[in-house]
Amino acid sequence: MSDGKISTLSTRRDFVSGAVKTAAAGVAATTLGSMPSTAEGMRRLKGANDKIIIGHVGLGGQGMTHVRILHDNAGAADKSLNNNTEQIAVCDIYRKRLKAGQQHLGLKDNQTFEDYRKLVEIKELDAVWVTTSDQWHAPIALAAMEAGKNVYIEKPMCKTLEENFMLFDTAKKTGKLVQVGSQGCSDEKWHVAGRVVKSGRIGHLVMAQGSYCRNSKDGEWNYYTIDKDAGPQATGDAYVNWDIFRKGTEPKEWDADRFFRWRKYWAYGNGIMGDLFPHRLHPLMIAMNLSQEGLDGFPMRVSSQGGTYVQKINKETGKMDREVPDFTNINVDFSNDSSMMLLGSVINEEGWQDMIRGNKGSLYFGGSGVEVKPERIYSDEVEGSTEPVNGPGEDIAIHEKNFLDCIRNGKIPNANIDLAVRVQTMITLGEMSYRKGKTMHFDAKTRKAWG
Repeated sequence: MSDGKISTLSTRRDFVSGAVKTAAAGVAATTLGSMPSTAEGMRRLKGANDKIIIGHVGLGGQGMTHVRILHDNAGAADKSLNNNTEQIAVCDIYRKRLKAGQQHLGLKDNQTFEDYRKLVEIKELDAVWVTTSDQWHAPIALAAMEAGKNVYIEKPMCKTLEENFMLFDTAKKTGKLVQVGSQGCSDEKWHVAGRVVKSGRIGHLVMAQGSYCRNSKDGEWNYYTIDKDAGPQATGDAYVNWDIFRKGTEPKEWDADRFFRWRKYWAYGNGIMGDLFPHRLHPLMIAMNLSQEGLDGFPMRVSSQGGTYVQKINKETGKMDREVPDFTNINVDFSNDSSMMLLGSVINEEGWQDMIRGNKGSLYFGGSGVEVKPERIYSDEVEGSTEPVNGPGEDIAIHEKNFLDCIRNGKIPNANIDLAVRVQTMITLGEMSYRKGKTMHFDAKTRKAWG
């Protein structure tokens, strides 16, 4: 097993002087909505019967979920799930997790890494799964694309606006495919809704709404297990490279809660905004049929409100439990005179109904299909109906298969980079709005935000 360590300084320096500058150099030559050349597109294709070779960076709960699903479906009899893949490399900064991935896949010691830069340089890899804490998504995905790999990246795609557009520009420049792990995008009902909106049946698109709400007596994300023997001073499998994880942020001292329950802290994640909202933002964008061409589809104004209302004190430590809110919402205005609003809660499970409003009718997402309900004054013009949904629901295996199929056939993944860059802009502006207590404005042409 690899014991090589990377200092925080060298890792950050590599990101700033390498991946950032490389991606930034392509900004001037890359326009929003541009596509890779046909030659580049052909170079990235795999034959229908070719095995796709995969590496993983990040082997926590979600990372190992992907390892297991891909492994189980590598030779599945069900053709809708059979992915014809081989997982040949894993990377993690916690040796216990690294060893778990190694053992599950039957890998040799020289196929395990603590340094993601060594993994992405493996020539045989076709795709890299990025399932780390959020602050490491962009550096790893950028390095992978620059090394010629397609990227499946867990949501949220990244942390900052700068990272967001670096990922976009690099994907366009390299021609590599990106799939964000918002598996709802592969649920057929959102695509059915998008086709209804496109048809004009509900008139002018007015607003989409949705929510992602749940409740937890012990506090959201506190169900993530803390390994008491783990840490930077531990030896053997209990060792954690804390310096890499914290990426130059405070505190320097080991904090097990921050490592194992990182979603509660701004330096590594943003709670509801990044963990839960992507499950609605990406699919609702599809259902709204918002253009993803050029400068279209970006938010022009985002506001967020809420607070930490209940989950203040950690029952185990008696200290403040989290930095992120336990109840929040986000309101988005688009330049095409439509909007979106989402509610997120981890202290009450009653959410808003998922629906889309038009001036002539509304769409509702029921069990058997997408219901078209006309506005009363347009009932003579708009026919009510339930549009059938004949396709998969929200499933990680289906979402992975969509990505792998696109690597083979050159099509566009359901949670592709054009969709992801717009959704990540909303998420990042939402975090900025909440933390600043201001409405954030955005100019897609200059990629600047203010508020």
